[in-house]
Amino acid sequence: MIIANTLPPARAWNTWSDRPAAMTFLPLGVHVTPLLYSTRHKEATLLPPGEGMRFGHHGMDGRLVEFETRHGGTHIAFRYEKHDPFVLQGKWRATSLAEWGLRYWLTLCLSAETGVTVSHHDGACIVRIGYRYVALVSQMAAVQVTAHDSLEAVLDDFNANGYFHTASRGDNAPVIALRFNLEMMRSGRFAAAVADSRDLAIRKARAALAPPPAAITLPAQTGRHAGALDAVRDIMAWNTMYDGINHRPYTSVSRIWNLGKFAVWYNDQTYAAMMTGLFDAQIARENMAVAQASATPQGNFACIVTSNDAWVDRTQAPNGSFMVWMIYLRHRELSFLHEHYETLARNHMWWRRERDPDGMGLVSCGTSDVGEALYKGTHFGARNETGMDNSPTHDEAIYDPLTRTLSTLDVGLNCCLALDAEMLSRIAKALGRTAESRSFAALAEDTRQKIRTCLWDAERSIYANRHRQGGFVRSVGPTSFYPLICGAATPEQAGALVRELFNPERFGGTYMVPNVSRDDPAFADNVYWRGRIWPNVNYFLWHGLRRYGFIREASRLATASMLLFNQSWTRHRIAGENYSAVTGEADDQPDTDLFLSWGAMLPMLGVADVMDINPWDGWEIHNTGKPVSIGPLQSPVGPVSLTVEDGIATLSHQDTPLLSWNGVGRMTDLELTDGQISFRLHADNPAQRGRLHIGAHFLPRVCGVYLNGMDGPALQDATVDLSGVENGQRVDIRLAPGT
Repeated sequence: MIIANTLPPARAWNTWSDRPAAMTFLPLGVHVTPLLYSTRHKEATLLPPGEGMRFGHHGMDGRLVEFETRHGGTHIAFRYEKHDPFVLQGKWRATSLAEWGLRYWLTLCLSAETGVTVSHHDGACIVRIGYRYVALVSQMAAVQVTAHDSLEAVLDDFNANGYFHTASRGDNAPVIALRFNLEMMRSGRFAAAVADSRDLAIRKARAALAPPPAAITLPAQTGRHAGALDAVRDIMAWNTMYDGINHRPYTSVSRIWNLGKFAVWYNDQTYAAMMTGLFDAQIARENMAVAQASATPQGNFACIVTSNDAWVDRTQAPNGSFMVWMIYLRHRELSFLHEHYETLARNHMWWRRERDPDGMGLVSCGTSDVGEALYKGTHFGARNETGMDNSPTHDEAIYDPLTRTLSTLDVGLNCCLALDAEMLSRIAKALGRTAESRSFAALAEDTRQKIRTCLWDAERSIYANRHRQGGFVRSVGPTSFYPLICGAATPEQAGALVRELFNPERFGGTYMVPNVSRDDPAFADNVYWRGRIWPNVNYFLWHGLRRYGFIREASRLATASMLLFNQSWTRHRIAGENYSAVTGEADDQPDTDLFLSWGAMLPMLGVADVMDINPWDGWEIHNTGKPVSIGPLQSPVGPVSLTVEDGIATLSHQDTPLLSWNGVGRMTDLELTDGQISFRLHADNPAQRGRLHIGAHFLPRVCGVYLNGMDGPALQDATVDLSGVENGQRVDIRLAPGT
């Protein structure tokens, strides 16, 4: 039985199941699952989500997976590797024993989703599915081999009988268990191979017991914001699973958050699509398809869909178009826009039709009279549409059962709506839908104008939520700064917002940005959206600062976000759903998930502060002169890496240098095409604008250098002197056609 036959072979072996320690060959639904038993605690474990594991490095394709188990006080380091898509190599090493190793048992179980019989003969476990075979072998012979009806039966056998038990020995069953102990096998190696004959599968598995031929490297970041790219990769990879109900791979909101057999929050899924797109375009497409699959006949995307419930009566803030455009800018695949434009456009117009009861052009949260979801038709259900469920900015809102909306205009929600219209305009233009592009551009500008005039509290010099027929609400949160990301703030308002954002008495400080101002009584609650810091909010604020040209301030926020993230990540590998704005801890409250996908949006800022692709500045490189190495990560020209050594930034594609720059500042709107190299230069100090060196790949084809379309500096020894380029000017290096 084929479980997922369209998956690329490179991704077939991976941590797909809801048991994160297991490796699954997804096309066949075959599992290699570790089980641990501690005699001291008289307890066995299959290491379910959230129990006894410290998540380590994890490649998106599963070619390297590392983790540490912690059960009964004993620590064991595991490592899986793939040097062949069809061959899995594994090893374990006990790093700390809490009891005599003879009484601590490590078991490897081979099983299949279909429950077919697994056999054991001559040291090899074999399962046949159709015409294909999977063999599991170990370097050292197991102390004993046992046969069971299920993985749970292996668990029950240990829990009932301990390790000093032989009655379950066998060679044929749905599960075969190879049992080892840490006295005789403190460390060990094993391998599993897939082939189209039994003997070949066994030979390939045994050949793989030799040490791997070379070390596997994964995308990484060193120097400035060290570990940022690594963290995004690991969090995304560990949370990527297989949804067996809907038969699809997806990056879950959290591997350890129990919301059912599957759970898809709309915005979380779009964020996962954007972040996995750093590494793999196909995984980004899969995640965005999962997000868009919740589109309802009414037009909105469901707020959340799980195996237990579907919140079709409400949605989440319309951030999908922003994420779709960000992914497109990175991969430049027009078909991706074709796939999603119409459902995104329908969702946008749904907001304006269903959530603007007074027809004033600004929307409120609500809950429609459709579906049977939990909290439908309630104040709390309506608040879900902002995602900030218990935010004090909602405390003054009144739910109107006639309009099924809250009485307040949410500034963050309306800024997201304006941004959504702007991104839809860009998408429509790229698709050649000119009239629709103009229409959405007009809607974006109209919404920005209404935000600017209706939601700016001049008395407090800040944007704030407002009653539809009255004044401003008292509490303000970081969404008060969202007019920066949608372009609604005037230059004067933007300056005031930035001063407020970094005011340590309000939103600034060592740990930022709290979800309500520090002087608000609700800040002390420190529960969910009442005072805590949320990674997705910091991510949006960073983009708002960059859009308005507050580059130093954006870097300051990125540095603060990395400090906050690393405090829990470096020590405990925690990627928090949210964090304390006082201590910076993620685990100080029981109400926060400790490995949430959007936790990676904090280290995303450490990536983006070095190299990013966004709507405001296109593909940009930020060279501060400090050492950095980042990549490979996806770009419009494929996987690229950026290094800064001795102040020289070098951009490379597959180890081939494309260009080098020794200036301090930013290159934005970078384009590397068959016809030209072009960029805008941003360096305030003329003495730091430096020189551009053109890689040998392009050099023979250079026809000329132009500055804002006019003749520019001459090319000398593959180098262009940029000292005379004005801040913000465009440099074009035109190329003869390539071969």
